[in-house]
Amino acid sequence: MTAPDAGRGIGNGDETGTFTGLPRDTFRILHVSTGNVCRSPITERLTRHALADRLGDPLWGGLIVESAGTWGHEGAPMEANAEAVLADFGADASGFVGRELLDEHVIRADLVLTATRDHRAQVISMGHSAGLRTFTLKEFTRLVKAIDPATLPPLEDGVVARARALVRAAAALRGWLLAPTVEADEVYDPYGAPLPFFRSVGDEIQQAIDPVVTALTGVPART
Repeated sequence: MTAPDAGRGIGNGDETGTFTGLPRDTFRILHVSTGNVCRSPITERLTRHALADRLGDPLWGGLIVESAGTWGHEGAPMEANAEAVLADFGADASGFVGRELLDEHVIRADLVLTATRDHRAQVISMGHSAGLRTFTLKEFTRLVKAIDPATLPPLEDGVVARARALVRAAAALRGWLLAPTVEADEVYDPYGAPLPFFRSVGDEIQQAIDPVVTALTGVPART
């Protein structure tokens, strides 16, 4: 696989898309929604922001965060209301460009987090042994909360090793820890909605991301 094109909004923290200096051992997180202009860009950039807050490292210990859409608006900018939500959290919206989900994105992803169960099903249907590493965002959060951090590799082993162990543990729990309702694992689409609804979705995404990033890094959010 070749490195992603510059300016695609999928890099390792370098908004130019340059991968010079990228750690050899990496872990890719792929966020998936429909158009890749609302939910998945918000989730991508809030995840990056949270990782930078925890680790203070532009390469985030080898974690790479990107996004795509099952019906992605290829080359499109992020929705203005999505940018406003990111600004509320102090997260960077610059340099983002929408992408359509391709096989190569799924192949190289170590963890795929989708907005809805339908997105999850679409990713899994693409093959590439994606089933054990694909979850809805809120599903993954629910599973992560049930995992004892003491069972994960220590931080001294690196964030990548910890992330891989977290995905394996979540996959093992999936059949045992079910969602309380059908809707519990969904993040609904704010496309075309007014800013207050976007902000409610942003809050929902942020609440889902926080325990995941804490589990990945072993570092709680700054108060």
